[in-house]
Amino acid sequence: MSKKKSTHIQQEILRLLKESPGVPLSRKMISLALGIRKNDYHVFNNSLQTLVREKKITQHKSLQYSLPQKTKSLRGELRLTKSGYGFVDVPDQDVDIFIAQPNLNTALDRDIVEVQLYAASRGKRLEGFIKKIITRFRTHIVGTYHKTEFYSFVVPDDPKIYRDIIVREDKNLNAQAGQKVLVKFEKWDRDQHNPEGAITEIIGNPGDPGVDVVSVAYSFNLPVTFTDQLEKESKGISGDLNTVEMDGRLDLRKLTCFTIDPIDAKDFDDAVSLEKLDNGNWELGVHIADVSYYVEPNSGIDKEAYRRSTSVYLVDRVIPMLPEHLSNELCSLKPEEDRLTFSCFMEYDQNLEVSNYRISPSIINSNRRFNYQEVQDIIDGNLDDPLQDNLKQMHQLSKALTEKRFRDGGIDFETPEVRFVLDEKGQPVEVIPVKRLDSHRLVEEFMLAANQTVARHIFKISPQKNKLLPFLYRIHEQPNEEKLNKFFNFLTALQVTYKPAKKVTSKYIQELLQSIKGTKEELLIEEVALRSMMRAVYSEKNVGHFGLGFRDYTHFTSPIRRYPDLTVHRLLKQYEKSIHQIPNNQLNHLKKIAEQSTKMERLAVEAERESIKLKQIEYINKHVGEEFRGLVSGVTSFSIFVELETTFIEGAIHISDLTDDFYIYDEKTYSMIGRDTEKVIRMGDEVLIRVESVDLEKRIAHFSLLENYSDTGDRSAMYVKEQKTPRRRSKRKRRK
Repeated sequence: MSKKKSTHIQQEILRLLKESPGVPLSRKMISLALGIRKNDYHVFNNSLQTLVREKKITQHKSLQYSLPQKTKSLRGELRLTKSGYGFVDVPDQDVDIFIAQPNLNTALDRDIVEVQLYAASRGKRLEGFIKKIITRFRTHIVGTYHKTEFYSFVVPDDPKIYRDIIVREDKNLNAQAGQKVLVKFEKWDRDQHNPEGAITEIIGNPGDPGVDVVSVAYSFNLPVTFTDQLEKESKGISGDLNTVEMDGRLDLRKLTCFTIDPIDAKDFDDAVSLEKLDNGNWELGVHIADVSYYVEPNSGIDKEAYRRSTSVYLVDRVIPMLPEHLSNELCSLKPEEDRLTFSCFMEYDQNLEVSNYRISPSIINSNRRFNYQEVQDIIDGNLDDPLQDNLKQMHQLSKALTEKRFRDGGIDFETPEVRFVLDEKGQPVEVIPVKRLDSHRLVEEFMLAANQTVARHIFKISPQKNKLLPFLYRIHEQPNEEKLNKFFNFLTALQVTYKPAKKVTSKYIQELLQSIKGTKEELLIEEVALRSMMRAVYSEKNVGHFGLGFRDYTHFTSPIRRYPDLTVHRLLKQYEKSIHQIPNNQLNHLKKIAEQSTKMERLAVEAERESIKLKQIEYINKHVGEEFRGLVSGVTSFSIFVELETTFIEGAIHISDLTDDFYIYDEKTYSMIGRDTEKVIRMGDEVLIRVESVDLEKRIAHFSLLENYSDTGDRSAMYVKEQKTPRRRSKRKRRK
């Protein structure tokens, strides 16, 4: 072996690892990055081992290597699992840091922490312990009050809050045992003791209407009300339009336009119009509530809107971003009332290209408030209406735009949704699947068009095309290779035929999803495909929107409920006045808005899902002992998960309850295979289950398997012959 060559390779390995501090790299990645030839591979391998022996680098499992981490501390957000351990998400770092439960050091879920890395991390992930808590995510915790002879305490609703909170007698607000309370987090210095707190609000008894849902809001640290000061500030804003400066504002009060919203909507922030021009083109108008006229930057209302960043839609209530006087009154586009708006007109030629556009502050008077079902009935010809011709023309245009978008590469994700019928006690008596109507698509398509046009406008007016004016975009990055491989492996396991592609584009994904339309696995595949995508985020950098297939995209159409849209309106007005007088810190300011809005959007989505899951579990609890049909939605080494038809309620069948055979989990095919019978239970199978029990506190439903319809067909028999039955259980794999 050439000592000189070995020394050179060692130096190159160290150089490469220094460029990726804290991130383990695999042996294969290192060899590829260094361009190691086949003849030199043994020298390369020996060089790695020499560096490990000399403790210049650290070897992890799966042949991964990194520089030794002795004293490095990092900051990030801690995310705990229900099992008690957690991961710290460090900004601008590709890997999370694993934190075992004994190393939490009083940190709780979503706290911003400083984590100390261990010198030699085990496994694929870096490992560390919490050194210091920088910022507590929660100041208050919701839970159930308990009282004993010697002390009182609150049991948190959220299982990720892993310690009960001690409450002294003089700080319990005379709460009664069993009541839901809000406890202020006061003191927790050492993890050997329980935290201490004071009850600040008695939410109510667990069975009281709405208590369960408001508890969900509190558990996500969401502000349920506005302060008296903000309500007063809001009501002090005048709605007198006689004082509005009309210079530069389009007067569209004679234009035929209307709103289309859910039947129970309380605020209406978008109206639409459509007119045929003399040249034969169609001019589509999207008119958005001009919230920026009423909400001054850095006002109390603006600061609170920034903090909230989004409205939150729980099962039985909306937690708005803006006070009701603004969201439901001044800024709501009520019919037959003058309202200030921001309009985007788009002229479509015969090729459905935007040949011309106008973006301007305006004033409208909406002719009508439609709900989605009314519009659908009119489109279908089941309801006569004076505006039916206009609506049918809109329907034709929206369908053509949708078809064009899909041809150009936009992906159509139809995620299942449900709504609940609640009784007077807030208990669910019915779970109804929400059907996506053409009227929904009509509004969605027009909003997409306006958002895209506004983003393109910024490109057009930017003096330097390689350095655009500071702006806020809605971006969706391309999925990473690892997630895509898992998705394609999933398709293979379901025996879905697909044509491999050298480069996976949004158009390729759309065509693949279109090929499985109408199959029983359609919803399941779409859900897994959606989880394989990167999450859409807000950003000051325009990298395009992969899912929509758009190069330029922003959020312009919902300033009542989204802070980024309000920001976009302000930027449009600013650039209309001047594109040269831009504050030096504007880009950093937009970055902060993007980060805060993305963070709060994800929090809102989690809270909304939790409130839905809560009501689904309450509903299925009333049907213990009954039988339902469903699809196998997940398979792990310890359980099968089944999602019921129409209600989309998910429950678990533990492997110990599969008594007809000894089942072995095959990770590659997402399936359980009977050792003796070779019976296969896999994702996508249609099954009949019985509801055995429900744990309301943990929100888990337990099922038993009665029949697997997919097991009797030729598909399973053929599939089993092609598989080798694994001889050992795989380790638990995180579902979905």
